[in-house]
Amino acid sequence: MALAVTRARAALGVSAPEVRVEVHLAPGLPAFSLVGLPRAEVREARDRVRSAIINSGLTFPVGRVTVNLAPADLPKGGGRFDLAIAIGVLAASGQVHGDLDSLEFIGELALGGELREVGATLPAARAARDAGRRLIIPAGDGAEAALVHPQGAIAAQRLLAVLDHLDGRDPLPPVGPAAAAEQRPRGPDLAEVRGQAGPRRALEVAAAGGHNLLLSGPPGTGKSMLAERLPGLLPPLPEAEALEAAAVRSVSGAGVDPATWRVPAFRAPHHTVSAAALIGGGQPPRPGEVSLAHRGVLFLDEFPELPRNALEALREPLQARQVSIARSNARVTYPAAFQLVAAMNPCPCGYHGDPRGVCRCTPEQVARYRDRMTGPLLDRFDIAVEVPRLSARELTAAPAAEPSGVVAERVARARERRRQRSGVIAAELAGEALESACALVPEAEATLERATEVIGLSPRGHHRLLRVARTLADLDEVDPIEGRHVAEAVGLRRGLEERGGAG
Repeated sequence: MALAVTRARAALGVSAPEVRVEVHLAPGLPAFSLVGLPRAEVREARDRVRSAIINSGLTFPVGRVTVNLAPADLPKGGGRFDLAIAIGVLAASGQVHGDLDSLEFIGELALGGELREVGATLPAARAARDAGRRLIIPAGDGAEAALVHPQGAIAAQRLLAVLDHLDGRDPLPPVGPAAAAEQRPRGPDLAEVRGQAGPRRALEVAAAGGHNLLLSGPPGTGKSMLAERLPGLLPPLPEAEALEAAAVRSVSGAGVDPATWRVPAFRAPHHTVSAAALIGGGQPPRPGEVSLAHRGVLFLDEFPELPRNALEALREPLQARQVSIARSNARVTYPAAFQLVAAMNPCPCGYHGDPRGVCRCTPEQVARYRDRMTGPLLDRFDIAVEVPRLSARELTAAPAAEPSGVVAERVARARERRRQRSGVIAAELAGEALESACALVPEAEATLERATEVIGLSPRGHHRLLRVARTLADLDEVDPIEGRHVAEAVGLRRGLEERGGAG
């Protein structure tokens, strides 16, 4: 009898819990059993592992083989445990040697012994790095794992290559760090948006501070164009934030592109998206759009047309910056620190208040349409601006607009200035950090007091106004917030007061 213990990591969540693969051999009639809550695809590993071992020219042990996947109360799914099970069986039968305690194994086996990529390896590689272990994975997963565990991720093509590495006959080199893209992918340029000086300014302020932005206006005025150009204004993510976002994409199955992994995500689901697709769900629980947009931008067009339960479900992640998904046998928490950009028409037909359009909506229809945007939800926006319709003459006469690169430089300087002083961007300031960062000159204090009295700001609205004013001061590269910054911040909230969301 022999007992071999190896490890794999079940990337069922961002935490990537460790799974220990224990193999016990006993005399008796040939049998191969798996225990430890394996799902159907894991139970099928018995045939894959047996065939891979035999077709690799190795000997499958005779007798009773028992494989325990610990911990016993964690459901195991997918084919990622195949390699760990095969190594455990071969080690228990004395066919492989080496230091298994310092290694972890992940990979699906083909019947011929080839290793197939399994995806979602970034959380596992990060956990293996933190535990001080090396990771042996399929070659197709090497670039993703090397993002967080360079020189500690070893990629192999076949089961025999893993055995040669463990026995020291033909050591496999570790996968080096993936080369990041030297230049960011070129997206749509802000210079293509003619006129619209006010909305362009609002977009720059939202980018510099990470503020949530609501765009309203008739159809065809450029709301979607503005939103699609926001990612081009954002700087590359710091490494820690990029790893968080990449881990979520890895777990979701979307994969991670090593060349663009530090570029902020831009997610734009259709307005018919369900609450589960937006927030996350399924079995096992998977991240939704709010988590896939972590450290990036979530754009929701036709905002009031979203299902009511999806709209209301947004309130918690916007405040808590994370989502907890609870099921009968699993509870997973995914990060959701995203920047929300929403676009809406002023009424169901889209032409209410448009001097060049004819609105056919009754006052009751307009009221019902706007009532879909509840006060608590509107209060999550820092900036709300109108995007008016411009005439052909106004578009032709509009001066050449600044390209995205020029605006992005100002945004990067403002963000870096705030990070150096507070450690976070303006939208993430809270508590004592917000108070210490938002020093006001006397004129600004007086302007803020008048605005609070006239608008009737709640404490939350007061703090959001301060954060926007802080961003405006950072764009001007001054420390104390001046009266003009507070006044402009009030103007950037005008769209919220008109919809009853000033609090």
